[in-house]
This record gives sequence, structure tokens and C-alpha cells, in this order.
Amino acid sequence: MIEIDFYRHTYTCPYCNKEQAFETGDHNEQRTGYCVHYINRDECHDNTDLAIYHLLCRNQHCQEITVVGYNYKNKKQWDIIPENVYRRYPNYIPQQIRDDYTESSLIIEKSPKAAATLLRRCLQGMIHDFWNIKEKSLNAEITALKDKVTASQWKAIDGLRSIGNIGAHMEKDVNLIIDIDVHEAQQLQKLIELLLEKWYIARHDEEVLFADIARSAEEKQDKRNGK
Repeated sequence: MIEIDFYRHTYTCPYCNKEQAFETGDHNEQRTGYCVHYINRDECHDNTDLAIYHLLCRNQHCQEITVVGYNYKNKKQWDIIPENVYRRYPNYIPQQIRDDYTESSLIIEKSPKAAATLLRRCLQGMIHDFWNIKEKSLNAEITALKDKVTASQWKAIDGLRSIGNIGAHMEKDVNLIIDIDVHEAQQLQKLIELLLEKWYIARHDEEVLFADIARSAEEKQDKRNGK
């Protein structure tokens, strides 16, 4: 679901993940990047207050449109554009891992069981690829991971064991479809996002930084040597 606070007038762009403020009013305002359409109670069939928010991302490198509906009476939100929220990850993360994550995000509210299956496979793929750990089950692989990651990371991963049927079925086939609710699937999704950030993205950023420092040092040494 798109992260938006209708009372503080802030939202996180689902495309670039940048948090930003927006204004409200009964008219369009291109300069500030918002457009709000209100439906009064007398005009609404179920006697509620509704608003449709059209939000233009202020990030100059994004500028994507987000459209959200909100019922002020029952506090219900509808994500219209985009209908599904998920992160776009760079190409240095293996394609299969990105595909499993994306597909699970597209169906997580409609079919949390299928989404959880894809996310469990995504987690196992990350453990295989990033840590080169391959055991008889995902449960065993998580156990083998304990001494390779920080205590806080492993605690989050191990927390899967306490999430209903996810933990109960880790000894079985990772592709087994299990019973799970939306909240549990979303917790698993957040874990995958955390690990992608902590493992792949952090490693890539570290490698880029180290390469830049090494290049700068080499260039300075060349200048000292008159090259």
C-alpha cells in the first residue's frame, strides 16, 4: 500500500521511495504538484466523504504520478496508480530473485499464500547466491547462516520461525503453498526488502566507494610521479 498521511499531508513516492509533502485544496495546482477532487456526502451514494488525490512526485529524476482514493469516514484507502507498490531493484541483483520479489508484490493482497511461496523462494535464492549456503531445507540454511551475518539480521530472519505456518513448513519444499494471511506475507516481504538492502545494495555501494578511493589515490600518486 502507498505510504500516505492524509492528515499530515505527506507521502512516500512508490516509484522512487522519496518522502515528501503535498498541499490540499479544492482546485488544481500544477506548481506544487497536486490535485485533489472531493466528493461531498450529499453527492455520494453511501453517505461518506471521499477524496481522490493526484500527486506528482517532486523528485526531478522521477516525477511520476500517484493516484490514491481515501474514504474519510471509514479510513479506507484505495491505491489506484500504481495499484501495487514494490521496489525496483538494480540489475546487479540476480534476475530470478528480482522476478520472484516483483511477482509476489503484485499478488500479495489478492493471494498472500502464493506471494509467501514466491518470497520464501526469493529468500532461499538469496542465501544460495549471496552466501553460497545450500542445505536440505530453508530451515537448515537459515541455521547455517547464523555465524555469517550480524545478530540483528539473523534475528530478523529467524523471526520467520514464529510467523504462523511459514516457520512450521520450512522443513518442507520451499515451493509448497501454505496457508498465510496478508499481514504475514507483508512481514516476509519487508524482510526480503531489508536483506536486499543490507546484502546486495550495501555490498555494491561499498565496492563503488572503495573503487573511487583507490582511483583517487592512484591519480594523486601519478601526479606526484609526474605522470
